[in-house]
Amino acid sequence: MRTRRLSLVPVPPPLVVGVERLRADVGVPRTFPPEVIEAARSAAASGPAHDAGRRDYTGLEFVTIDPPESMDLDQAMCLERRGHGYRVWYAIADVAAWVGAGGPVDREAHRRGQTFYAPDATATLHPPVLSESAASLLADGHDRPALVWRIDLDSSGEVVEATVERGSIGNRAKLDYEQVQHDLDAGTARESLLLLREVGRLREQVEADRGGISLNLPDQEVRVEGDTWVSQFRRPRPVEGWNAQISLMTGMAAARLMLDGGVGILRTLPPSRQVERDHLRHVAHSLHISWSDSVTYPEFVRSLDPHVPEHLAMLTACTMLFRGAGYTVIGAGADPSAVRHAALAADYAHATAPLRRLVDRYVGEVCVRLCAGAEIPAWVLDALPGLPGEMAESDQRAHRFERGIVGLVEALELSGHVGETFDGVIVEVDDRGRRGRVTLSKPAIEGPITGHDLPLGEDVVVRLARCDLATGAIAFEQA
Repeated sequence: MRTRRLSLVPVPPPLVVGVERLRADVGVPRTFPPEVIEAARSAAASGPAHDAGRRDYTGLEFVTIDPPESMDLDQAMCLERRGHGYRVWYAIADVAAWVGAGGPVDREAHRRGQTFYAPDATATLHPPVLSESAASLLADGHDRPALVWRIDLDSSGEVVEATVERGSIGNRAKLDYEQVQHDLDAGTARESLLLLREVGRLREQVEADRGGISLNLPDQEVRVEGDTWVSQFRRPRPVEGWNAQISLMTGMAAARLMLDGGVGILRTLPPSRQVERDHLRHVAHSLHISWSDSVTYPEFVRSLDPHVPEHLAMLTACTMLFRGAGYTVIGAGADPSAVRHAALAADYAHATAPLRRLVDRYVGEVCVRLCAGAEIPAWVLDALPGLPGEMAESDQRAHRFERGIVGLVEALELSGHVGETFDGVIVEVDDRGRRGRVTLSKPAIEGPITGHDLPLGEDVVVRLARCDLATGAIAFEQA
């Protein structure tokens, strides 16, 4: 699914009204109940739990890399050389040290499931006094409790050993992707970031070797420039991919620990069906993109360039193989193929974003207890069976909310242009060739289109047939 990054300040009144209506329709809360706010403030004032036996890691030079506006900092990293290999220190916010099981903050987190992002006000998983202050790994000169992963790699980037324990860290710098990429390109980056590039590239090769894949779809960015709305598609910077590889590696290490321990919850994706793979080969043929029988699906996807119209259409079609992701509780007698993440071609768990996603807190707690040889707490074991359903419901709401917001933004940008024509590329077509989706080159908007014999992957001229500011609905037709 294409990522939408919305930076809209100030937020126009029509969008505020639309977002409020969308919040009500989807069930995204605006505020926290008073008892939740009070409990969060009390926890922040009292300080973190689990401090007994917490190891001091404040001597390591941890840094965070996030979008510049982010305050809910889940992860901090420090990379070192270790003989012919590497050691990755990866600190994850210890949310369980701040959120008491069964308390008001915990119950509200279960109702929300995750953070819901909006251009006017984000609905955070936990009250901001925790998620953007006390529990966040901020670079404010104060030490923070964290679950500190130590992951040792060999010279090829393969994991040799991984363990995690409770510790205290200090974030030396809050960095952003643009700044880090600039420093790496200029040769002025600190040693740990040079190693991030080195390890990130190795992990990308490890991913390719095992048959894993990530779709390289460009991000959609919408921003305000004066009184004008501007949207564009942007390819992620290389450092974003290297940073993601560290998170993926940690999630795989967490999955391995839990599978070996026989307890926990995994992020899973079922294998694609032959009929789906055959359909993709048909799409490639229709787009005149060569895909020989000797080239695997992951190899084929990595060869595609999203800036080539036909390739963008192909990548959009490939998203069908990523549908069906969910969560699976580890249990006796489970089918090994049912606990794999087919796209990553690996066992995997969500473990690195506990400030923003409920399930990560439970994964972290299971892993830190397994590594310590300690008993898994009852509050974790009791919650595991219900987490897949809770997260599925939350994911559905988050996707509806995101799609609705993007629709409102696009409708606002296109308002007043009904009947006008635009240049675009057909990126999806149904079997009859009458309905599909078109991506405009300028403005960077994707929407539904109707016509006759819609030419998949080809440049077309389309007419804006509908633009509803109240609902965010837009529609195009062949010109």
